[in-house]
Amino acid sequence: MRIPAHSVCTAIRDDIVAGVYERGSRLTEELLARRYGVSRVPVREALRTLEAEGFVVTRRHAGACVAEPTEQEAADLLEMRRLLEPLGASRAAQRRTDAHLKVLRGLVRLGQERARQGSSDDLRSLGGWFHETLAQASGSPALTSMLTQLRHKIAWMYAVDGPSDPVAYWAEHGAIVDAVARGDGERARTLTALHTEQADAGHRLRFGSGADRAVRTDRVRNSQHPVNMTGLRH
Repeated sequence: MRIPAHSVCTAIRDDIVAGVYERGSRLTEELLARRYGVSRVPVREALRTLEAEGFVVTRRHAGACVAEPTEQEAADLLEMRRLLEPLGASRAAQRRTDAHLKVLRGLVRLGQERARQGSSDDLRSLGGWFHETLAQASGSPALTSMLTQLRHKIAWMYAVDGPSDPVAYWAEHGAIVDAVARGDGERARTLTALHTEQADAGHRLRFGSGADRAVRTDRVRNSQHPVNMTGLRH
């Protein structure tokens, strides 16, 4: 069975975001194929996709390497999200389906429950699912794709502090969903803009130490990471 390149792409991207590969480090097809238990063909295709997304660059005499974004490029990502997230919420107010609303309300209920319990790890995942669903509710695949890529890159470049008041944070999510449910695009846009701006205050650029880089390098050199095959047909 030939493993799809998009599955390999997801695995490599996840490891880049997690910091397994140091910025500027080489990504050889042979090493990647061995790590993920695949042939070099899907690896080659995955690297092309990741280069288009900005996670990988091709350098003369070095080949594929992890990109090294500047602080300005990182700041631009937050600004882009501040523009696009409110647009997505406004569109969602006009285009959402009942299924989108059901999922969004379910996530808000679960997020509020976890916030009261102080489950910070769960809240981070739930927040990601909430914003992903809100983007999908916009009815624009292009916008959804752009916001997904922005979230991946922001997670790569920034460490994020949890909200100081998780209960109030999830109440903001609830207010956004209420506006979307009423079809009030302007209010959904305004609430999402305020929410995103406040969330940006908790973002800190990542600066790894030499020891951290050594640990990550050893992890890459000495481990295998088979591609998740869930849902693939034989």
